[in-house]
Amino acid sequence: MLTSIPEDIGRRATTLKGSVVHAIRPPGAQIVKSRNHLAKILLTPSPGIQVSRGSDEMRSFDAPAGMINVSPAGLESNVRWSSTKEYVAVAIEPEYLLGLAAQEFGMGDVELQPPPFGTVDPLALNVAQLLKAELTTGEPPNELYVDSLLTLFGIHLLRNYSSGSKTPVKVKGGLSAESARLLREYMAENFASKLSVPELAAICGLSPNYFIHAFTRTFGQQPHRYLIGLRLDFAVKLLAETDLPYNQVAFMSGFSSHSHLTSAMSKYRQKTPAMIRTKK
Repeated sequence: MLTSIPEDIGRRATTLKGSVVHAIRPPGAQIVKSRNHLAKILLTPSPGIQVSRGSDEMRSFDAPAGMINVSPAGLESNVRWSSTKEYVAVAIEPEYLLGLAAQEFGMGDVELQPPPFGTVDPLALNVAQLLKAELTTGEPPNELYVDSLLTLFGIHLLRNYSSGSKTPVKVKGGLSAESARLLREYMAENFASKLSVPELAAICGLSPNYFIHAFTRTFGQQPHRYLIGLRLDFAVKLLAETDLPYNQVAFMSGFSSHSHLTSAMSKYRQKTPAMIRTKK
């Protein structure tokens, strides 16, 4: 299924539902037109990439890690890259995706609708990382496990990048219950990382500007303030339950330094790290 990708650039696995490959490729160019639906998820940033689909003009940009590129079956895509790139490619049989669509939407005539170039998809990145881990263990990939991830990924494509995708129901201008749940889980797991508004908005399928409005209506505060709250909660826990140095507590909680932690804690909790530690 992944005949467009050379055999020697990474491990691959093929099941009845599709194929996956973990690829590391030096600078180059490629024109692809597959009979299967093809999606590529970047595992590392790829500066200076050039991409086009169909008859569209070539676009140049710095592709971030987590970017997803979806190419529906039969659509030609042209890619050029100027630095080594690492990605996971997933090929899904059109017939299998139609079967998933029938189960998901009760309809079997959906079409994939690729997102704009540069779209970061955190859930797709998580699936890609799981697939990479399975393909690079040194042991033969577990076909049942790969099949399960292909099913998960196929449903994700249908829900977010197809004509049958369900538009999230907004609650008084806010986020849908499902989007709010996904955000809570994602931010709770990644609060110590540098989370951007576009990255969070992509989880909900919203534009960054609308996302800020919807998030604030749902959570009662802007994304940045909510994120600081998560970091402070974790910092308080570390300060109260461990003897870790202040700088280490700060870094583990997502702050750049002890002074950054102290400043945020004083502003939003009216306490300092030392005040919390003395109560142990």
